[in-house]
Formats: sequence, structure tokens, C-alpha cells
Amino acid sequence: MPETLTVQDAVELAVVGRSGFIESRHAGAAVVLSPEGEVVARYGNPDALILPRSSLKPLQAVACITAGAPLEGEQLALATASHVGTDRHAEVVREVLTAGGLTEDDLGCPPAWPTDSATRDDMVREHGSQSRIRMNCSGKHAAMLRACVATGWPTDGYLDPAHPLQAHIREVIERLTGEKVAHTAIDGCGAPVYAITLTGLARSIHRIGSASERSPFALHRVAGSLVRAVRENPWTIEGPGRPDSLAIEKLGVFAKGGAEGVMVMVAPNGATVALKMLDGSARASTVVAATLLARVGALSEAAVADLASALPLSVLGGGAEVGVIRPGIGIV
Repeated sequence: MPETLTVQDAVELAVVGRSGFIESRHAGAAVVLSPEGEVVARYGNPDALILPRSSLKPLQAVACITAGAPLEGEQLALATASHVGTDRHAEVVREVLTAGGLTEDDLGCPPAWPTDSATRDDMVREHGSQSRIRMNCSGKHAAMLRACVATGWPTDGYLDPAHPLQAHIREVIERLTGEKVAHTAIDGCGAPVYAITLTGLARSIHRIGSASERSPFALHRVAGSLVRAVRENPWTIEGPGRPDSLAIEKLGVFAKGGAEGVMVMVAPNGATVALKMLDGSARASTVVAATLLARVGALSEAAVADLASALPLSVLGGGAEVGVIRPGIGIV
């Protein structure tokens, strides 16, 4: 059975300090690419297989647009989001569905509460309930449905790995990563997710993050449009004050976290990092990714420090800060 990197394949990427004591360590693997796409740094074994989880969404979004989903601006950015389910997020997803003659009932993702606490509290007070449109992957699912409508593929069964849409998405993933998919699994939202190497993921995100909207190749033009939409609408990708959105706002990067501690980030100059925390924790992923880009000169240390100060990295004791989560000795 295929599996991800082992403990022996991993290095320390982050530590958790409490009152001067290192309480926990996060190990994993990472790879950094130059603006030209060459590997310039490796930590642990980035050639091991991973499930990219939501860090695969940029590739899935590009595939949906090349299949005909007519999205731009906020709607395009939502196609690659793991949003927190605010009213604004739900409104844009609803617009995507309505424009395609679809409804929330067509979504194949499971019903969920918004992860934005204020929105959830409001819904509870109003006797609301879980819904598919509030699920953090609803934007991706809406884009998949719009691609089916545009191409004439059936919307029923659109999450089946054998469906024409998913076959097209898999083909685009293999083109962008330069790898054959090693294993097919089912993501938390019900969509297929594919095992690829961390290096392959980095390669694909670099190609998307450095693509030009003026390219003679349609795939690259779509990728360039997606990156611009995300950078112009960082609130869509996660939510106000959340790690992905903060990184995009403060650093001008293209960033996308995934479940189980996966993170991809592209600096404005095209330098790219992809990482996987072996224990599945995402709490240090953003600051570690930004630190690795700063280490190769793609981001300023001051800008990364400013981002770190805004991220939820404080360790509390009795309500006061007594420590911090920081990049570990494996990379500093």
C-alpha cells in the first residue's frame, strides 16, 4: 500500500516553546524551488508521496477553468479556496451556482457549519443549520459543477474518479506535476485527491504561481488569471485574519494550505516552497513556508517577522503569552 514519508524521512521543521522549555516538535519534509523552478533546498525526503489535500485545489481549479467553467475575480479565487463560510463566501458561491442554473442541492460536499465562529454564532442564534454551501470546499465544488455544465458532462456523479471531469482534472494534475498519479484517495469533501511527491506538488505550484496571463498557452493563461484573482481577493482563500489570507495580504505570495499539515507558497519572484508536517498539524506550516522563502532571499526577514506577529503562534499560560511556535532547528 502506498504511504507518505516515514519518521526517518523527516527533519525538525518547527518547535513549540513554553516558559523556556521546548514542549513539542513538528517534523516533516520540505522542498524549495528557485524562480526558475530548480530545486535549491531540500529538507527531509521531499520525493516521498503525500496526499496534497486542499493544496491540490489550485490544480483542480485550473482544470475546471480549462474545461470551460466561466469564472473570474472573486468567483475564480473561491474555486481554489478553503473558506471559513462567512456570509460573503456563501454569497459568492451561490452566485457561481445560480449563473449555471444550479442550486446548493447540486453540491456533492457534505453539510457543515462555518468555521468562522462569529458566523456560526449568528446562525445558531437564528436557528440555522449545517449546509453544503458553508462547507469550506463549496467553492471548488461549485467550480466543478460549472465545468460540467459548460462541457455538457453530467452533474450527477461528478465526484466519481471515473467521471469525465475527474479524468480531466487528473490529466491536468499529471501535466503540471510531471508525474503519474501514484494513488487515488477520497478527500474530506468527497472529491478525489491524488498521491504525488512533495517535489511534484512544488513543481506544479511553481508553474501555476509563475504563469503569465499573456502566455501563448491556454493552461498558463488560466493559471495566471487564477493567481491574480487570489492576490486581488485574499479574503476568499480562507478568511479575514486567517493564515493563508494573511500571508497573501502581507507578503504578496500565492499560498494554499491543506489538511494534514501541507502548505504551498509562491513568492512574487516565483520562488516556491512545498512542505508536509508529518504529524498532520498545520499550526506552524505558514510561518515555516515563509521562513524557507526568506532563507533563499525571496522574502525579506522583516516581512516574515511581521507576518509571524499576526499569526496565531502564541503559547498561552493563564491567559498570558509564555511561549511561541517557531521554525525549528532543522531549518534555522
